Amino acid sequence: MLPQENRLRHRRDFDAVYQRGFRRGSRCFTLRVLKTPEQPTQIGISISKKVSKRAVIRNRIKRQVRAILRNFLPRLNAGFSIVIGVRIEAAECDYPQYLQELEQLLIKAEVLNGS
Repeated sequence: MLPQENRLRHRRDFDAVYQRGFRRGSRCFTLRVLKTPEQPTQIGISISKKVSKRAVIRNRIKRQVRAILRNFLPRLNAGFSIVIGVRIEAAECDYPQYLQELEQLLIKAEVLNGS
């Protein structure tokens, strides 16, 4: 799990990111980012039943994405709210591809330090 201060938990927080944030996309993920100054970076994951009807698969994808984000946490810039949407194509991808795509998306959104 991510540390509690880095989790997006409430529906209103997700809605704010969807309404006022900007979007970046890749094959497996969509990234929505909202600048929230003077707060730690908070992250939420959104995965639909369209990705897979089986909860086992959806939960595995969420666990893998959380593990990647936990490793990126020290490199993330503070002051962002991020929602990671999982696309249908993610069910066919594997962990190294998730790692590569998320890193590229976060760098493109200027949330992750490139070094």
